[in-house]
Amino acid sequence: MADHKLVASDPWTHLKAFTRARIALGRSGTSLPTQEVLNFAYAHAMARDAVHAPLDVENFCEQLHAAGFATLQVQSAVPDRASYLLRPDLGRRLDAASVNRLQDDPRKGCDVALVVGDGLSSLAVSSHALAVLQALRKVFPGHWSIAPVVVATQARVALSDHVGELLQARLVVMLVGERPGLTSPDSLGIYITYEPRVGRQDAERNCISNVRPEGLNYLDAARKTCWLAGEALRLKLSGVALKDESDVAEIASAAVPALTDHS
Repeated sequence: MADHKLVASDPWTHLKAFTRARIALGRSGTSLPTQEVLNFAYAHAMARDAVHAPLDVENFCEQLHAAGFATLQVQSAVPDRASYLLRPDLGRRLDAASVNRLQDDPRKGCDVALVVGDGLSSLAVSSHALAVLQALRKVFPGHWSIAPVVVATQARVALSDHVGELLQARLVVMLVGERPGLTSPDSLGIYITYEPRVGRQDAERNCISNVRPEGLNYLDAARKTCWLAGEALRLKLSGVALKDESDVAEIASAAVPALTDHS
């Protein structure tokens, strides 16, 4: 009796070693194999949980303090998670108490304000934000003045504009949980905006996406952020007018031979 395979393999199976994307799933008749259906349901549940799970702000701030970061806690004008998902506009502005807290803080006029927002994935923040901040601290020039890390809940990306404006920062760098994908519920995004103020458009900021061990690693993300931030401060702009040429600059720098003093 001939051997009958219930699941037909996919000719692209060997490519799965190079990506976590949902490729080469195989088939059973005209349908997906049962295991792949279960995997999809699990990934979907992980994505939903990442969107709805609250950030443990107290624990996260304790980790930041232990690592030597000063912090400020703020919240958007969103009253709860359901409103956050239905009213993106409220997530772009601080509530009254947070406005007063930043207005009263004496540490204003910095070069760079760092903001960490829960966004659409608190899992991304709790998993990766501290490591990215530590990498940024290693690569940022020593002469840049840095504001305390602002930890923001119920935050959209544009909330960083309100924070940066109140802190009178020349530049704001926001780490925020990105919209979860079916293979990436913990993806962190970094947004860089020169002269932050309420009303800035998305075209006026630069984005570095998919920061996590399975995507763009922490140190490379920090280096890109540092390069973009430095160019933004030098050129006095950010967004579509500022192209990410950090890789080109790194290659050019490596190609220049070290100068030797023969005197």
